[in-house]
Amino acid sequence: MTVIRSVIRGCGGYLPERIMTNDELSKMVDTSDEWIVGRTGIKQRHIAAEGELSSDLGVAAAKQALERAELHPIDIDLVIVATSTPDKTFPSTACTIQALLGMTKGAAFDLQAVCSGFIYALATADSFLRCGDYERILVIGTETFSRILDWEDRNTCVLFGDGAGAVVLEAQRGKGQITDRGILTRKLRSDGRFRNKLHTDGGPSSTGTVGKLRMEGREVFRHAVTNIADVIRDALHDSGLKAADIDWFVAHQANRRILEGTAKKIGLAIDRVVMTMDIHANTSAASIPLALNHLYESGNLKRDQLVLFEAMGGGFTWGSVLARW
Repeated sequence: MTVIRSVIRGCGGYLPERIMTNDELSKMVDTSDEWIVGRTGIKQRHIAAEGELSSDLGVAAAKQALERAELHPIDIDLVIVATSTPDKTFPSTACTIQALLGMTKGAAFDLQAVCSGFIYALATADSFLRCGDYERILVIGTETFSRILDWEDRNTCVLFGDGAGAVVLEAQRGKGQITDRGILTRKLRSDGRFRNKLHTDGGPSSTGTVGKLRMEGREVFRHAVTNIADVIRDALHDSGLKAADIDWFVAHQANRRILEGTAKKIGLAIDRVVMTMDIHANTSAASIPLALNHLYESGNLKRDQLVLFEAMGGGFTWGSVLARW
């Protein structure tokens, strides 16, 4: 028996040129490099230039992913963009990226699940590929969170940055075994009862404004480790694998302590955990593909290795995707 697997053909990333250090932030709000690093692991973040849009970041990441996949925009059937900071309320940022890439066929749409957006987008793309609707899908996570931050709120403005990452998924035949390349399991969860723990205080139908990001940090942290560990255990159970079988844990880069706590809870060696929050900060839906791109460029990611992707974000939303590179 053969099955269709969604294989990652290429990945890419893009970070704006401007870097904002913790020391620079300490001149804006009552904080310090020691305080930020000690609580989050973040040392710096990239900030989009004036006039640089989420679509611009996404196009740059997409072009790199396509180049590494040895494909062209015309080869792509669908574009899915995970973002909470679209260029406009509508049309979708995905349609803008589609046009900027010169694509005139297929479809494009945005997906919004905040920091879990890329996981949700991967799972959605996997469904389309496995049912045979499309052959190749470009999945992009792109954010300009600097535009929705309250730069006087030290509890939130120190955490986030801007950036984009992308992957090209292709439908390929597998044997239906755990040794197949491509996405092996996907798990998505949400619990809207906690929607006000991490949210923006505005929106088109409520205030007619974009709003600013608000967060109850301790509550988010408390739920994060438990929720993330549970969805990872589900993925391992369904695949028949153990934490020791995972080669790389490429998680949402929100907080070093969350990743360390999660690794400990599921019994995963810390040297298998990719951490880039020190140089990227939290880039929401762009966080995971940027971390993947960092791992790829390090030369440590090898064919047939098992990669576990995971994220939790506002909603609350959370999920995992297990794939063989």
